[in-house]
Amino acid sequence: MSLPPSALDVARALVGFPSVTPDDAGALPYVQRLLGEAGFAVELVSFAESGTPTIANLWARFGGDAPNFVFAGHTDVVPPGDSSRWRFPPFSPTLADGQLWGRGAADMKGGVAAAVAAALRFVARGAFKGSISFLLTGDEEGPAINGTVKLIDWALARGERFDHCLLGEPTSHAALGDAIKHGRRGSLTGRLTLAGKQGHVAYPHLADNPIRALAPMLEALQAPLDSGTADFEPSNLEVVSVDVGNPAANVIPAEARLVFNVRFNDRWTPATLAAEIERRVAAAAKGKSYNLAFDPTNAVAFLTARGPFTDLVARAIEETTGVRPKLSTSGGTSDARFIKAACPVVEIGLVGATMHAVDERVAVDDLETLSRVYERALELYFAPDDRG
Repeated sequence: MSLPPSALDVARALVGFPSVTPDDAGALPYVQRLLGEAGFAVELVSFAESGTPTIANLWARFGGDAPNFVFAGHTDVVPPGDSSRWRFPPFSPTLADGQLWGRGAADMKGGVAAAVAAALRFVARGAFKGSISFLLTGDEEGPAINGTVKLIDWALARGERFDHCLLGEPTSHAALGDAIKHGRRGSLTGRLTLAGKQGHVAYPHLADNPIRALAPMLEALQAPLDSGTADFEPSNLEVVSVDVGNPAANVIPAEARLVFNVRFNDRWTPATLAAEIERRVAAAAKGKSYNLAFDPTNAVAFLTARGPFTDLVARAIEETTGVRPKLSTSGGTSDARFIKAACPVVEIGLVGATMHAVDERVAVDDLETLSRVYERALELYFAPDDRG
């Protein structure tokens, strides 16, 4: 009987698939084959919605008993940009300087590879009481409409149940295992148009310059929203674009447009946050005409309570690496926001210093160590009296 592949083996293979969202490019069928050969029941499931691309997803399960421990993640990646700027071709996985180079090595094919390798080693040992599952999508870096959120609904509708989940996003900061994400901030994007009246700069009394309203509006928008909570940093609004669409130096523009994004904590919902921003804008506008709209969002702040499961994951990290991780809710959004409705979820993965960057890469030693962290988490989880 052949030995299970290493985390590096799996990661190198996955990085070789140019799976830029929404194209799978063979990544999930490769995982399907690995898991299927080890005895997992595996299904590739595609979802579609009008106006969005069809997305491939993977569900796999080993065992039929509770509890069910779920590994989650994604195999899609962001575009590499100008490939000529890379030290090595982005989809030609290369080992150099003790690191694996290639798009997705950190975010998050390396995390998927570590989980797959750990699960294959664990099930090869023999019987255990419970189940191990995989919930993998090809739509995390894209619209996130036909991916994890629909795959969870599909699995629950057919009677699957999740007890706890580990998501392998690159959560580590300076060293592997130094941070666990046990929650995420929400995200809300707003678009504000300040109306004016176009005219000649030499006749300002015949026009209304909307740029004059920018200063008080920016001050109102960027005033503190809150002081944070025990588990979250203060919510933060950043204006990311200001545009008047005016190439002429002798014309007062007709309007000024702002785009802003808020990363918000669990003091807010999208509705209450939108209402607060509307209040501020109305006050700063002082009767001037404006239009304020918000993009749809499925990114809501959430928190997995500290307890036995977060303690178990922290113990697995510390016993494997010697590092005691800190619990964190910083950073961007992830598919944990969908999983949290089905079961408690925490995130632990590789160092994310180069994710989405040119020359994305991860330390080979970190790949194998992360896989051992996951394997140790399985050992603790399926041992009596160690689950949360």
